[in-house]
Amino acid sequence: MKRLSILGATGSIGTQTFDVIGTHPEEFSVVALSFGENIERALPYIRQYRPKLVSVKNDHIKERLRSLVPSSVEILSGIEGLVEVATHPDADMLINAVLGSIGLEPTLAAIEAGKTIGLANKETLVTAGHLVMERVKEKGVTLLPIDSEHSAIFQSMQGQDNKAISRLILTASGGSFRERSRDELKHVTVEDALKHPNWSMGAKITVDSATLMNKGLEVIEAHWLFNIPYEKIDTIIHKESIVHSLVEYHDKSVIAELGLPSMHVPIQYALSYPKRLELPQEKRLNLWELGALHFEKVDTKRFKCLDFAYQAGKLGGTAPAVLNAANEQAVEHFLNKRISFLQIEDLVERALNEHQMVSNPSLEDIREIDIRTRQQVNDWVKSHV
Repeated sequence: MKRLSILGATGSIGTQTFDVIGTHPEEFSVVALSFGENIERALPYIRQYRPKLVSVKNDHIKERLRSLVPSSVEILSGIEGLVEVATHPDADMLINAVLGSIGLEPTLAAIEAGKTIGLANKETLVTAGHLVMERVKEKGVTLLPIDSEHSAIFQSMQGQDNKAISRLILTASGGSFRERSRDELKHVTVEDALKHPNWSMGAKITVDSATLMNKGLEVIEAHWLFNIPYEKIDTIIHKESIVHSLVEYHDKSVIAELGLPSMHVPIQYALSYPKRLELPQEKRLNLWELGALHFEKVDTKRFKCLDFAYQAGKLGGTAPAVLNAANEQAVEHFLNKRISFLQIEDLVERALNEHQMVSNPSLEDIREIDIRTRQQVNDWVKSHV
């Protein structure tokens, strides 16, 4: 039985991870988990799986939870709690499904502790890919991707000579506004942005999908995960979200992973790797029912955030951390209806243009730049509200 620690237990990836665990109770147990403040959603998991350790957002949530769970459950809070969950001595594997740059420190701690890591936290590799992958190599730990695109690439690489890869091709649905022109985007609402045509995701990721920043972050992730230069990572629009990504080899063969849109598949593949387990609740892909699949090039003038991500990735250093921090804050302001949809990319572009880059940043450099960038974005928004 594989013993798991889960960061972000009540989020979209976290809850779907519990779906997979519930399908295979003989394969997995949960020894530690974290969540923010959604006690109502977390309680059934705590009561069913009886983890030894639970971490929450702050001491207020900690006190509320204390009277609701057995005294045998240790409860911690804050970043210290996340690190303790990530490194719990009884866990074999960490599932990092927490949202945002807060996921970096517990990931590094889990690497130091020698844990296998299932990674669904984009920001870990986007902000500090050089530090993370260096430590992964030094410690000899296994880092398994959970994002559907990176899982598809990983699966398409199995049994192949990775030195023979000529190109990675990431597919993008195009998000909620893929049929709209830039003029039409000037007046879209938060409610419009959150209506993703294919996937059920959290609000922030759904907005990132609409700007294609989500794909940009995935490009940076793919660069670090698979050690492929940015010039060999392409993106295409594929509105059906059936082909989850592709790998082209030197002989021009292209291997892809296909399936109906579902995060249960990549989550389970990471949890069970290298085994494949049954997923009885998932529908079978019958291509004749779809009739046709469509692909088109990405217009980077239409999707500026994707272009910003490529630029930041190629610059390296602290540029990706600025990209990520500026985007997180801008999306938060959009979701709170303080800025328009197109102002998200304006704020990201300004942050990148005004940043003084550090070429080989330490973890402390990344933390400082993350905080500074968020404050700058907040100040810019306040000055125009």
